[in-house]
Amino acid sequence: MSTTDLVTAELTLTGRIGTASNATFLGCIGDVTVVYKPIAGESPLWDFPDGTLAHREVAAYLVSQTLGWEVVPHTWLRDGPLGEGMVQLWQEQDPNHGAVDLVATDDAPTTGWKHVLEGQDPTGRMVTLIHEDSQALRRMAVFDLIVNNADRKGDHVLAMTDGHRYGVDHGLTFHQDHKLRTVLWGWLGDTMTAEERDGIDRVGEGLDGDLGLSLAGLLSDEEIASLADRCARLSLAGRFPPPAGEMPAVPWPLF
Repeated sequence: MSTTDLVTAELTLTGRIGTASNATFLGCIGDVTVVYKPIAGESPLWDFPDGTLAHREVAAYLVSQTLGWEVVPHTWLRDGPLGEGMVQLWQEQDPNHGAVDLVATDDAPTTGWKHVLEGQDPTGRMVTLIHEDSQALRRMAVFDLIVNNADRKGDHVLAMTDGHRYGVDHGLTFHQDHKLRTVLWGWLGDTMTAEERDGIDRVGEGLDGDLGLSLAGLLSDEEIASLADRCARLSLAGRFPPPAGEMPAVPWPLF
């Protein structure tokens, strides 16, 4: 299906995703399965302007495209049965594998995984939050730093059968204040690779060109300026930074 058809062809709702905090629907455009989040169904938040979450999701996709890593599935704005909203291509994840997990501490793997934090479950058992030690997830962690993702939960990481990892649910991004909350802290303090630094620089440079023009219709001037500042700081530091500020370092719930 062409890009034009994805925007103009009829969007039919087929179900609702009840676990989402905002109104989120499954739908189809022809034979293409999509996720649809109408702006009218966004719940008010104390720290993000009302009616902007769909725009932030599209802005996150544009940054992902500039990075060239396909972190975010194809995402766009269009009209739908409940008004204008964000539409994203549905991704069928691998049901037999997760990239982020919460496991009994005694059973936590020692290779191929990063340990993020430990705690107790409701029964008093010690548990450990872990995530894959993979290039795909490192790219997502860099992406989250760039877009200032305030809500990278474990279930927002989709493990594909081919090894690719998609990130979804990017409504809480691009705030001008530091808001980073993520489960992907496994590389804290590590030096970024040349590829990762090049990606950050592509976004920073893109803000003076086509990327900046596209984001101007989705984010405020202050948010775009903060995005540019983050890219500059990350490029200069060249390392995965530690948590900062008074906000929790991880989202809640974790999944």
